[in-house]
Amino acid sequence: MVSSIDAATNEVSYQLPVGDNLLALNELIGKELTLEHTGTINCLNCEKKTKKSFSQGFCFPCMKKLAACDMCIMKPETCHHAAGTCREPQWGEDNCMIPHYVYLSNTSGLKVGITRHTQIPTRWVDQGATQALPIFKVKTRLISGLVEVALAEFIADKTNWRAMLKGDNADIDLLAKSEELKPQIAKALEQIQLEYGEDAVTELDSELVDISYPVIQYPTKIASHNFDKNPTVSGVLQGIKGQYLIFDTGVINIRKFTSYEVAVSC
Repeated sequence: MVSSIDAATNEVSYQLPVGDNLLALNELIGKELTLEHTGTINCLNCEKKTKKSFSQGFCFPCMKKLAACDMCIMKPETCHHAAGTCREPQWGEDNCMIPHYVYLSNTSGLKVGITRHTQIPTRWVDQGATQALPIFKVKTRLISGLVEVALAEFIADKTNWRAMLKGDNADIDLLAKSEELKPQIAKALEQIQLEYGEDAVTELDSELVDISYPVIQYPTKIASHNFDKNPTVSGVLQGIKGQYLIFDTGVINIRKFTSYEVAVSC
């Protein structure tokens, strides 16, 4: 899905790519919507047909060769570009050896996360965050992972997606939490700067970002739709949060089924 935030209301607008067009999903909330997987899956990279999708949209050979599918994408503190073993060195230069942000957010509760500077605020929307606050700017993805690991000693670094989908959490004073956490990782930051340079980590003075989602009814019990088990997902669209479509019949993580050919009717 493609998303954007309205500057006046802070509400997210979603669009679903359908062929060469973008279907405005917010307008369909409260209405019947049917998604039907045709059985075709095309690799996001090579576009060849594949029986199974790996790493959210790739065939097995591409998953094994692409840097975007390497384990260090999930665990940035293990980035091995500097060791000369990156699967695609130029991709690493373009995507990992660039500024990243370490942020606090309110998803299923307080958590720490990282993102490339080009992915703000998309990353927060994808995770279903209702609040976000960048607290550090760092030189590379590796360094962002090291800072995240330090903060993860004190707060969560993952979202409980089921809790996130059951409604918006109470607001958290992320500015106060930031000031509380920074002294707790001071020694870790000092070590990172000794190894990677004084400019490796820059403390930020950012403004809090509030995000709201187009949801008219949150589920009280989470049931998941899965195109691999049932090719048809149908019901009244009750809202969208993160990468999830919320139907009265269950929820579906659209990103999980990237590269699936789907027919839409509404």
